[in-house]
Amino acid sequence: MSLIKCVKIPEELVKIGGIFRKNGFKAYLVGGAVRDMILGKKGHDYDLATNATPKQVMGIFKKVIPTGIAHGTVTIHIFGMQIETTTFRTEADYTDGRHPDSIKFATTIEEDLSRRDFTMNAIAADLESGELTDPFDGQKDIRNKIIRTVGEPQERFAEDGLRPVRAVRFSGQLGFSIEEKTLAALSEPEVLKKTASISVERFRDEFCKMLLCERPSDSLKLLEKTGILNIFIPEFAICRNCSQKDSRGFHEFDVADHILYACDGAQKGNLEVKLAAFYHDIGKPECRTTEIVDGEERVHFHGHETKSAQKALASMTALKFPNETIKNVVHLVQEHMFYYEHSWSDAAVRRFIIRVKPENIENLFALRLADIYGMHRTPLKEGSPAWNILLEFRKRIESVLEKKSALGIKDLAVNGRDLIQEGIPSGKAMGMILNELFETVTESPAMNEKEKLLALAKNIFREKFRT
Repeated sequence: MSLIKCVKIPEELVKIGGIFRKNGFKAYLVGGAVRDMILGKKGHDYDLATNATPKQVMGIFKKVIPTGIAHGTVTIHIFGMQIETTTFRTEADYTDGRHPDSIKFATTIEEDLSRRDFTMNAIAADLESGELTDPFDGQKDIRNKIIRTVGEPQERFAEDGLRPVRAVRFSGQLGFSIEEKTLAALSEPEVLKKTASISVERFRDEFCKMLLCERPSDSLKLLEKTGILNIFIPEFAICRNCSQKDSRGFHEFDVADHILYACDGAQKGNLEVKLAAFYHDIGKPECRTTEIVDGEERVHFHGHETKSAQKALASMTALKFPNETIKNVVHLVQEHMFYYEHSWSDAAVRRFIIRVKPENIENLFALRLADIYGMHRTPLKEGSPAWNILLEFRKRIESVLEKKSALGIKDLAVNGRDLIQEGIPSGKAMGMILNELFETVTESPAMNEKEKLLALAKNIFREKFRT
């Protein structure tokens, strides 16, 4: 990739640049959008830098929101876009590890770029001409696929504890290597201390971006190696060197690598499945037992799905994931050891659907494929016995769902009001009767007719609850 002098600026941004110029100011496109344009990708989430102060920007444009005015940032609403715009700034101390203690406006774009995190992000494009300003040779690093801090790594990382995490994420997201000095600094005690001070939400968001990379294991291994992962997800540490190998050949890797490769094999773009892949075996080390069978050692992890679900709940709660995400992921982890046999009746298939819930079936099967991928870093082979049994099970599930069988008490042909009309009082007895009706319908879907269920309900009430 050869160095370029300018990038093509979207028409709407060119117009915005013209508005700045007509009012006597300069404006530049900065950050990830410029990097992506240099890489030949479409830019998005446009950020601007300007020598206009926030007050001046608010005087130029009709609709400006003071989103971060204390730090020199406002958001311009124009042409259907929301564009974060920050006044040129110079270096300052970052006591809180995120925001500068004081704002000192700069006069040139070069000064502003000097405070950026990595050279690849310290490139500005003139908002009208697209001409690049690249004082730290960021283009060369992009060409060579290198992540390097602007200036000394320790100084940049001391300014914002999230920057080391971002370095790891960018490495996985872009397929770049981290420059030697920058990489070494990630593991330094003072840097780790600063990273430990960031909010869990900021780490969580970067962690999710890593999981959604093409190959999450690259970023996650680096996160583990630097010590950052242990700060925020300490439950993972004991998975390293926890052996799963035995004579049966199910597993090639230790628990840690199996988990990371399962993340690689998880469905692309599906964050809940990626998270479930990360947590699905995290409880294995605490469940590990061995036995000797025919002179050979066998390794077992009985009940690990429950232990893993407990750890997933604790970890995701600590990282402040949304409650709905936690619920769904923990459920997938708890159920990931599901099995199926040819001999299962339709009622058994219905019971499985009822237990895991229909809305989770797609993700549960996706998690099984990820789990299998993580065993040997190879996808499940189409036509193999394991493939065929999963395919058969999936078809059985689809067949049951097509019949629209009752999958919950709410699907019964009767409800509590119907039972009250038949003289059955509301309360514990009614709840037990409804559950028994549901059990009956699960076994025999043809029983899900109002007259049949009312007759059965009256019999149950008469036999079990009348004195």
